[in-house]
Amino acid sequence: METLIKINDVLWLLATILLIGGGIYFTIHLSGVQFKFKEMLQGFKTKTKETISPFKSLSMALAARIGVGSLAGIALAIHMGGVGTIFWIWISSILTMPNTFAESVLAMKYREKDGSFHKGGPSFYMDRGLKKKKIAKIYACLILVAYLVGFLTIQANTISSSLFTSFSISPMLSGICIAGISSIIIWKGLKGISNATSKLVPIMGIGYLIISLFIVLQHMNLIPSLLMQIVHEAFRPQSITTGLLATIFIGMERGIFATESGLGSGAIASATTDSNNKIGQGMIQMFGIYFTVFIICTSTAFIILTSDYQPTMFADINGIEITQYALTYHLGTIGNILLTIFILFFAFSTILTGYYYGEVNLKYLMPKCSNRALTILKIITLLLLLWGSITSATLLWQVVDILVACLALINMYALIRLRKEVITEYYQSQKHLPMKKM
Repeated sequence: METLIKINDVLWLLATILLIGGGIYFTIHLSGVQFKFKEMLQGFKTKTKETISPFKSLSMALAARIGVGSLAGIALAIHMGGVGTIFWIWISSILTMPNTFAESVLAMKYREKDGSFHKGGPSFYMDRGLKKKKIAKIYACLILVAYLVGFLTIQANTISSSLFTSFSISPMLSGICIAGISSIIIWKGLKGISNATSKLVPIMGIGYLIISLFIVLQHMNLIPSLLMQIVHEAFRPQSITTGLLATIFIGMERGIFATESGLGSGAIASATTDSNNKIGQGMIQMFGIYFTVFIICTSTAFIILTSDYQPTMFADINGIEITQYALTYHLGTIGNILLTIFILFFAFSTILTGYYYGEVNLKYLMPKCSNRALTILKIITLLLLLWGSITSATLLWQVVDILVACLALINMYALIRLRKEVITEYYQSQKHLPMKKM
């Protein structure tokens, strides 16, 4: 375990440097594209045949991003790095956002037809754009392992743990139910998954926002001082190694984890839309990151920070206990019930999109992928969900962290190599802007 932690730290340090550096480069050369809010909203107006609309592709990406990490990951960041980590989550999200734009544009450019739908993502632009088939295959394999074996099992584990804690429901029974409901939707294919996530994401997002606003309004007098504390703690110089740098690094890592900017996974969802508007799709995906970080993740932070939470109250945690404590503090027993409901929505939507990410990359690895192969993938996914419901996620999280760092390193290498194509596509659509030198 100790060796895994060291490997994870080194890989994430390299990945963070590359992700932040790439984001700053694209920010400069795309004229601050992440601040073009009007264009982000215009992206939703794109006319399509409405099989997979831009909104549905965004819902799929949001379903993957807004998992239990939005509830547990933010709590864990505060627990490990202090209140100041929230500031660095905001900053890292803004800085890395152009990476999401770049990968979405490339995914749209190099996507392929998949029957009446589209498929694409990093494996496709690494192969067709970068001409690096071996790297594309490595990335596709990593996605399969990271999402199917990692993220999906962790989501199932969180659901079963929450149901057992709140209602004493057997993890095995929870696992059977999770696998059963998932099978109904994933067997319907991309259309079924996109339809489900386009309904789940607005319900869970709006519901969580309403509860958060209720709590924040009750503690409105604390918000100004909390904002000042977040900024002050972000630059706390008490120890240059274990204080300030730890706060910055933990905050940036959690921010990257929450948004998936630069990992390439969101690009897979981008490629599904019927729209041919590459720039509009990139803009929509950046809007999704603002929603994830500044609405969902920040709401979690305020729920925790307006409670009487103290870091010394918890030991050997994964984060969800803190959020559970805070909601119970604010709302009593109903807070615990609401958290269980949100976990069900957040985790289940992530399971659906995560499976689709695996399916697309299997189709890349097997261009003539048969229905039999897809059926086997679905069965393996359901068995993994069942296994994840009854196993411990501690070791699994370390492995997933390493895999995600590897995804970021490979994808950012591709984005940097293909940067001129992204910049050219952007300025061809923005003829009123002078193109910056590359």
